[in-house]
Amino acid sequence: MEEQTNQINQQNFNKPDLKNHIAVLVLGIISIVMCWCYGIIGLVLGIISLALASKSEQLYKENPEAYSLSSYNNMKAGRICAIIGTSLSAVYVVFVIIYLLFIGTLMTSVPWQMGF
Repeated sequence: MEEQTNQINQQNFNKPDLKNHIAVLVLGIISIVMCWCYGIIGLVLGIISLALASKSEQLYKENPEAYSLSSYNNMKAGRICAIIGTSLSAVYVVFVIIYLLFIGTLMTSVPWQMGF
């Protein structure tokens, strides 16, 4: 039984990693961190990470035996982080837009004196 487990682990160890699985994870985490920079940076990084994750997932689903399971799990974790980062960034962008519209409305409704 133990010999069979070691053989399975050895087979999984020798499989190549998915393409861009580390990039997806790193960009997903950074998109969460950067969502507070007015949402733009986090939104861009999250979308890039989701695009890379989509390509990697399609590659894995075409031939799952050819790639290591750990790289697939890293890609899934990065995809989840990218979804969270993109969602938070989108909410923050909407908040900033509403805030600017509110301030703009207040500034136009204040009676300003034209002369001194």
